[in-house]
Amino acid sequence: MRTIHRDIAAAVLISKDGKILLARQKPGGRGVFAGKWVIVGGGIEEGEDPRAALDREFMEEIGVDISPYEAELVEESAGEGEKSLRGTGERVFCKMRFLNYRVVIHDKHAAEVEVTIDNDELSEYRWFEPPELKNITLPDPSVPFFTKLGYWK
Repeated sequence: MRTIHRDIAAAVLISKDGKILLARQKPGGRGVFAGKWVIVGGGIEEGEDPRAALDREFMEEIGVDISPYEAELVEESAGEGEKSLRGTGERVFCKMRFLNYRVVIHDKHAAEVEVTIDNDELSEYRWFEPPELKNITLPDPSVPFFTKLGYWK
């Protein structure tokens, strides 16, 4: 199996009322974290600015424009796993460098944020209260990130 390297820009989205938006990767899908609840994000294209990639991925994956809001880089981390490449379907081992951000939508409650999922990666989304995070299936790299943010104790 071939190994590839990807830089990923991803963000936890927090509403005015303190809820956290997560999306579930399709079970059995091509994503590295299939079936798990993930923060929204994706690959940074060659020559692309990480913030531009973050804005693009939010629009592509959930239809939310986060460009008016500050994106605070919280951490860089690493992860790995198998995935299927878009287009060819080739299974590869993917080594990833994550740039994990926090974006606070300071002017909207969760119920006011319009989310649209229309892609081949995600099956659903949900706003979670921070204590609920311990009751769902998260990717391993998310636990230290949510711990750093104070949402996982």
